[in-house]
Amino acid sequence: MGWQGRDPSTDFRGAGFISLENLLFFAKTFSASFQRLLQKQSGNRATWEYPFAVAGVNITFMIMQMLDLQSTKPRTFVKAVFVQMLSEDEWAFDLLYCVAFLVMDKQWVEKNASYMDFNEILKSTRAQLEKELLLEDVLRIEDMPSYRLLC
Repeated sequence: MGWQGRDPSTDFRGAGFISLENLLFFAKTFSASFQRLLQKQSGNRATWEYPFAVAGVNITFMIMQMLDLQSTKPRTFVKAVFVQMLSEDEWAFDLLYCVAFLVMDKQWVEKNASYMDFNEILKSTRAQLEKELLLEDVLRIEDMPSYRLLC
């Protein structure tokens, strides 16, 4: 699955247990999309692929930073918008994670990225998510244009 060592628990340092929960939610809720990414069965894959599971942990961490989850009050408009979504759908964070993973993979393939490009791809994924969350007609994660990447 793309763990960095023999003990996968060491890969959860950055984002904690929630990153494992995100991977499990993705696998159970959108199994076709999850398997497509995990097995790399479609598309012109990059020459040097990213480690799948570690990418998932990093995506969780990126979302946590983007939403400024360490602060108690919304300090950004993106967080304020997301808090409203979360108040109406307890699965909003998990759904955003699934969308983020697919956006990241799509950008990876389109840019024919290598492992050295991972941080840049993550930054560009974050920028796209922020842009979509702030669209006027996006009231739920399901309204995001990138949501349609999910099967």
